[in-house]
Amino acid sequence: MTRAGRLLPLALLIALAGCSAAGQVRDGFADAATQPLADLNVRRDQIPTVLLQAQANPYDRRNLNRCSTIAAEVRRLDEALGPDRDEPPAPNGSTLNERMEDEIAEAALRAIRDASTDFIPYRSWIRALSGAQARSKQVQDAVEAGRLRRAFLKGLGMKQDCAPPASPGWYRPTGRSQR
Repeated sequence: MTRAGRLLPLALLIALAGCSAAGQVRDGFADAATQPLADLNVRRDQIPTVLLQAQANPYDRRNLNRCSTIAAEVRRLDEALGPDRDEPPAPNGSTLNERMEDEIAEAALRAIRDASTDFIPYRSWIRALSGAQARSKQVQDAVEAGRLRRAFLKGLGMKQDCAPPASPGWYRPTGRSQR
């Protein structure tokens, strides 16, 4: 099936799904369509500073003697990484129709991304030669260091009897905190 043949059913589903899905596709279209630029290492996403700091020293304890400073650092990491696994999912209150629209929009963006990268022959070789694969590994390493740092900070927060977010979401301080 041709690229256009694969995209046509998705375009019809988006039209039927409504404005929300079309808006999501419109908002994510640029990233999906410019995926080849990332493969050629022309478009490079910046790694957040907090992740680079975590990568340099994930167990740094300087200035972490108060619960408020630990919580602030955890919030910075949450902003870069998204919510931690110990946090309950945010109540989205979406209806079944809204969730269906989200799934349709995601499928459309995946199809656009796939169609934009299909024309690159030997894509894995190009990613390796252009440095895009190495950059992708750098980003993955920074994310992993950020997760490790966040876990370390929450453990340190538990030791100091801090309330969440300076400790895991399930932890309840006993009241002897070093705030």
